[in-house]
Amino acid sequence: MPIRLRLRAPNGNHTVSLQDTAAVSDLLSSISDVTTLPLFELKWGFPPQPLDPSLYGMSTLLSDTDLKLNGSQIIVLAQATGDPSEIANVEETSSKQSPSAPLNLKRDHSKQLKEIPEIHVPARGGTVVLRVMPDDNSCMFRALGSAVLSDNLDSMTELRSMVAQAIQADPERFNEAVLQQAPDKYCEWISYSDSWGGGIELSILSQEFDVEICSINVEDLRVDKFNEGRPKRCFLVYSGIHYDTIAFVPAGASTLDTRNDVKMFDSGDDVMLEAARQLCGELKKKHYFTNTQKFGIKCNTCGWKGQGEMAAAEHASLTHHTDFGEDTTSA
Repeated sequence: MPIRLRLRAPNGNHTVSLQDTAAVSDLLSSISDVTTLPLFELKWGFPPQPLDPSLYGMSTLLSDTDLKLNGSQIIVLAQATGDPSEIANVEETSSKQSPSAPLNLKRDHSKQLKEIPEIHVPARGGTVVLRVMPDDNSCMFRALGSAVLSDNLDSMTELRSMVAQAIQADPERFNEAVLQQAPDKYCEWISYSDSWGGGIELSILSQEFDVEICSINVEDLRVDKFNEGRPKRCFLVYSGIHYDTIAFVPAGASTLDTRNDVKMFDSGDDVMLEAARQLCGELKKKHYFTNTQKFGIKCNTCGWKGQGEMAAAEHASLTHHTDFGEDTTSA
């Protein structure tokens, strides 16, 4: 019986058909051919779980494995090859396309909260609390995923794939000028687990899930609304180079127990919006933010130091280095 499966990859959706005599090597070769990725990671199921057919042996027939692939959907993520010459070529191409290609910025870990702030909301019978996401460049995807999907940290895999597909499906809207690099390159980049998500991704995902996303900036308490006017909304907390999320915990439940978290709210509930802003006000008092235009910055690749994201972008255009962090010695 032939095997048919669906792939969700950075370059779009694909259907792969294999003969019932196909081996593991045939499956992996077919995936590489249609996605144009030399190396990749696979996920399947819900929530997405790692899939590595090569563990069965490359020459093993798919029919001799316990993998039920026929009719399944597999997520394909780009994986860096580790070849220095290839990486150099990719960086050179990206820098020619856009001197301001997206950077990886890591915040100063001294900004970690010793005490998580909470705001009691008597009118709603509970408390709003910050849910802190890991510092791994996937914080935005994790924060949003915990609200619109589940608390499973692998939700970022699904969201990255959705962003890449939306960009591929609308090349007029998501052109090179908007993305600051070629769309295909951007789709490949955003599929990497260490690539940042920001305004473009929030705009896409708010429409994909038909929700309003309120991103509250800790430094000035500004509220940026994506897909405004939808019936439901969630709150993200943006602290300059990091995203967390806000949860509501009903009275009587422990705020330390995430099992009772509510992260989706009526979009017209101004009481919850004000409570979320108050919580961010408490974060501001604790200086839980980074001003990317003024902060001291260092290159984690060569040790260069400068001030602000623009200086980092200039350094990146000259050196092709993209891994930066806060320079605490300049404070």
